[in-house]
Amino acid sequence: MITKAVIPAAGLGTRFLPATKAQPKEMLPIIDRPTIQYVVQEAVDSGIEDILIITGKGKRAIEDHFDRNFELETRLEEKEDQLLLDEMRRLSDMANLHYVRQRELNGLGDAIRYARHHVGNEPFAVLLGDTIMDSVIPVTQQLIDTYEQYGCSVIGVEEVPHDKVNRYGIVGGRSLSDRILELDTLVEKPAISEAPSNLAIAGRYVLTPEIFTMLEQTGVGKNGEIQLTDAMRLLLKRENLYAHRIEGKRHDIGNKLDFLKTTVEFALKRPEFAEKFKAFLKETVDSF
Repeated sequence: MITKAVIPAAGLGTRFLPATKAQPKEMLPIIDRPTIQYVVQEAVDSGIEDILIITGKGKRAIEDHFDRNFELETRLEEKEDQLLLDEMRRLSDMANLHYVRQRELNGLGDAIRYARHHVGNEPFAVLLGDTIMDSVIPVTQQLIDTYEQYGCSVIGVEEVPHDKVNRYGIVGGRSLSDRILELDTLVEKPAISEAPSNLAIAGRYVLTPEIFTMLEQTGVGKNGEIQLTDAMRLLLKRENLYAHRIEGKRHDIGNKLDFLKTTVEFALKRPEFAEKFKAFLKETVDSF
């Protein structure tokens, strides 16, 4: 069983400066919930309550968000706002959260290495802290189901336009079904002409503990960092790897345009103001 998850959340968020100068990009809100809360909720909804968040300098707000705030709770009690009070208390009870700092920003692969002692000799899930999944069945649960079927590492993937494959880690392999591929190659940000497919790694993984041995053997790769994709390519020489085409929509919150799109889409799903917001959007668009 997969009982532990790792959420890397140490990046600087330079694409959102100056907003991220003093706050983590993972704390940027989609309406009234920070991005990382959606990520933690996905892990919990997938049956995982032991979660390690890899943070960095200036990320204390993440810990504070999931901690108790007794002064705030007292104020809500005085206002008799029971619904909001219950939600604030649920935040600190939703999972067993642990934190470790990545001392030096040296890539996703390096961040995952910090989880070795917490994970031990167990398979574990990885959810990128700046990526939200909108799906009926949690995407992490989808990968867990595939892991339980094959007993090997599973990577969540999605189709991307062929002319944008050089922005992603790309996989290639043999289709076993509409959703599952047995992999034979992984490439980090390949040239468009050299990409093995248009299936991009989507920020969700279930990995066996053997990945830590591979990370120790992985040298510096793209962008002068230790890439998780390179370590998984080494892992592929030791054991089978599978890709699962995710069912759902991925939202990359590290991208300004996608952040705006996500906010609009999620707002249109909120019944308390969806209709008024839809009318506002229509009126606004028509005025331009």
